[in-house]
This record gives sequence, structure tokens and C-alpha cells, in this order.
Amino acid sequence: MPALRLEVFDTASAADGSFRPLVEATAVEEAKVASFEQGYSAGWDDAVAAQQGDQGRIRADLARNLQSLSFTFQDARSHVLQAIKPLILEMINRLLPEVAREALGPTVLEAVMPMAADLADTPLTLVLNPAVRGQIEELIVQATGLPMVIEEEPTMPDGQVYIRFGTSEAKVDLGQVTTDISIAVRAFFNLNT
Repeated sequence: MPALRLEVFDTASAADGSFRPLVEATAVEEAKVASFEQGYSAGWDDAVAAQQGDQGRIRADLARNLQSLSFTFQDARSHVLQAIKPLILEMINRLLPEVAREALGPTVLEAVMPMAADLADTPLTLVLNPAVRGQIEELIVQATGLPMVIEEEPTMPDGQVYIRFGTSEAKVDLGQVTTDISIAVRAFFNLNT
């Protein structure tokens, strides 16, 4: 039995019975290199697309987490402010007026001293509520020794004093300062809610 012979597809038979290749070896090599480059390029493009997709997902996750943290911070801040609001408002209502009353004398003295340096021979006139006269008069006399005229005005608030020294006049109004501070703190809490 004759040996089995398989047909060769990469060669063509010539008329003389010899075989010649259908495709040159260099063309085969070039085709292999081209297909490798095409496959490499396609793989590279897929990797770049996958990386860009991952970066987009990471950015979206980061933005979502930052937004969540922002809301969490704002919620925590809001809860803390709401928790301390009653304490702060109570301090303003009770403590601030008392502090202003205690600070009235030193504040008037602070306003008088620059005037006293310029007009040492002129009597000092204070217009004030009779309730604060003792506190202020004693402090001014001890600190300056200036001649002083005190005019009591019962209609004036406790935290308000007019100071006249020659032609100069100044006003100390700690009651208004206290009111302004109270309004500012209330506005702060209203703004945050």
C-alpha cells in the first residue's frame, strides 16, 4: 500500500511537477508582524479604555464620598450649634448685662482720660442714671482727681453715660453694645438653621 500523502496548501505545483510556495516567506513574516502589531495595538487601546473607565469610576466615588462627608460635617455642625444655642442665649440674656454694668465705670474712665489730658482745668460733666452714679463717680475721682459735675437723668438707661468736657462730648452706651451683641448672636443662630 502506498504511503499516504497529504496535500500541501502553501505551495503550488508547477507544470514540471515541482512545488513553489504560494506566498513568499517574507510576506508571511510581514503578515505575522502586522497581525502582532494590530493585536498589540488593540490590546493597548482596550487597556487605556479600561484605565479611563476605572479613573472615571474612582472620580465619581471620590466626589460622592466628599459630598457625603460635607453633608456629615454640616449636619454635625448644625447639631452642635443647636445644642449650645440655649446656653449661649442664656449667657447673653443674663451674663452680658451684668458684665456691661461692671464695665461701665472703666469704660467711662477710658473715654475721659484722653479728654482730661487736653483740658485739665475744665470741669468734667457726666450725665447718667442715678443708679450708676456711685460706681462711676468714685472711679473717676480716684483715677483723675478732676473737678466733676454730675447731672442725674433718671430716664437714661443704666449702661449709658454722656461725658462733656469743655466743647468735647462723648457717649458711652454699653446697653446698645449689649443689644447689638445679642442681635448678632441670634442672627448667627438663625442663619445657621
